[in-house]
Amino acid sequence: MSDERPGHDLPDSRGRTGLHRAGRGLDGNPDVRVLDVEVTSDGWHVLRRTTYDYRGRTGEWTTQARETYDRGNGATVLLYDPDGRTLLLTRQFRFPAYVNGHPDGLLVESAAGLLDGDSPEEAIRREAAEELGVRIGELEHLFDLYMSPGSVTERVHFYAAPYTPADVVGGGGVEAEGEEIEPVVVPYDQALAMVADGRIADGKTVILVQWAALTLFG
Repeated sequence: MSDERPGHDLPDSRGRTGLHRAGRGLDGNPDVRVLDVEVTSDGWHVLRRTTYDYRGRTGEWTTQARETYDRGNGATVLLYDPDGRTLLLTRQFRFPAYVNGHPDGLLVESAAGLLDGDSPEEAIRREAAEELGVRIGELEHLFDLYMSPGSVTERVHFYAAPYTPADVVGGGGVEAEGEEIEPVVVPYDQALAMVADGRIADGKTVILVQWAALTLFG
């Protein structure tokens, strides 16, 4: 029986091979030696189980295994109206939040999306246009953060950009991809209150609202 596996030597459902090679060449940390990488799920994104030797503070080596979920990297942007003191956010249904205790799964969020092969700046300009109908002009890079480093590889690139109400000319997401996204204008003071009482429960958006409190409207 052949030991070839989809995503390893055989193409997976998206035609990808070599997914089991991720991490094998890492050499930045002399206390980590990758032994084996196994693709355990090859759906739209990739779940891997990696086995490695790790040298702890005592100098003793132990063998550990971790699962990592690789969905690529993403970008997000906080659109703000400095004159009207408002933020332009989105509202959309998120099933993972709904199934894990959110009352209705409708989350208020900053515009965001995966890079999908684009640069972070190109990707967030694309997402702002698709989700909010805004063609971003001036764009400020803030920072890059790992949002769930215990299991998810994704690094999110954070941006901020000014907008005016006249800049909003459409939005709503990409219908062919099943997106149904509602643009929401939120006064800055209300956004702070929504963070405090849990109406804004999305991590990246909480970070951006707090950044606004420190930088824009503080």
